Amino acid sequence: MATIVDVARRAGVSASTVSHVVNGTRPVRPETSRLVEEAIAATGYSPNSIARSLARQATNSVGIAISAISNPYFSDMICAIESECARLGLMVFLSDTQDDPDQELRVVQALHQRRADGIILAASAAPERALKYLEEAGTPCVLVDRLAARRFDQVGLHNRRAMALLVEHLIGHGHRRIGMIAGHPGFATTLERVDGFHSVLRRHGIAADPALLSGGSGSVAAAATATSRLLGLVARPTAIVAGNNLATIGAMRAIRAAGLRVPADIALVGFDDFEWADCFEPRLTVVAQPCVELGRRAAALLIERIRNADAPRRTIRLQPTLVVRTSCGCAEAAR
Repeated sequence: MATIVDVARRAGVSASTVSHVVNGTRPVRPETSRLVEEAIAATGYSPNSIARSLARQATNSVGIAISAISNPYFSDMICAIESECARLGLMVFLSDTQDDPDQELRVVQALHQRRADGIILAASAAPERALKYLEEAGTPCVLVDRLAARRFDQVGLHNRRAMALLVEHLIGHGHRRIGMIAGHPGFATTLERVDGFHSVLRRHGIAADPALLSGGSGSVAAAATATSRLLGLVARPTAIVAGNNLATIGAMRAIRAAGLRVPADIALVGFDDFEWADCFEPRLTVVAQPCVELGRRAAALLIERIRNADAPRRTIRLQPTLVVRTSCGCAEAAR
């Protein structure tokens, strides 16, 4: 295997000159650079990427700290982040925070200690220790999906607008007793979606009934339990809004277990236009998040932050899209 010394001998220069050409750490005359490049090609020399990164104080790597990697929503987002990073020659380290603040801190510390140039984080419900660590370490970071701190760059959905689209659609069908299966308590997304839910009810003069808000659905099973509680009310809701894709599946499971039909007995709408939403019977009416664009924009924003640490922090909100099918009560032909 060729070494930097072999290249230097063939080009008739010092090993340090070869290093400057390879790493761009000092200006080298064009003619000398050409000789070095020809020697590299002739010897088949492959620069040590780790050594190069140490010389430049960079590793060309990005860390992703995110939960529920198996969730289709996050999977699509991760693919978009990886694709954008690969386009720019960056490696990606992926770690699952398990939505646990202790694990989140450990993941952030590990990524920093492995010299990741920056981190994309989907924050837990209590991310302050991890965020404080990142600030003190001076590690570039972008928050994605859950927008928890404006002192960081952030990319996420306009959650209140998304919930408004769903609830307005149900009210348009004549529903006034609408239940909501909220997401994991404490998440920024959950808080925003619940706020959007109540805002639309107030706008239409519909009193908010605390019994119709069933929270804490961080899994399909939890959402099914929360839905069963709503269905057990003396005055049960005529429609349900699920606060995330797992909640939608759990709600559908509980409704069927109760022997009820969607939408004949109860309407159901939810978040995320996952791949099989159009394969359910009935077909699911949802609000679609631009998860690929969220991932792409998060990667691009992180790269900008790495290149310019002093630029003003930015919060980017992307718009949702209402995808109308049949679980809401619309005609079969509606799309």
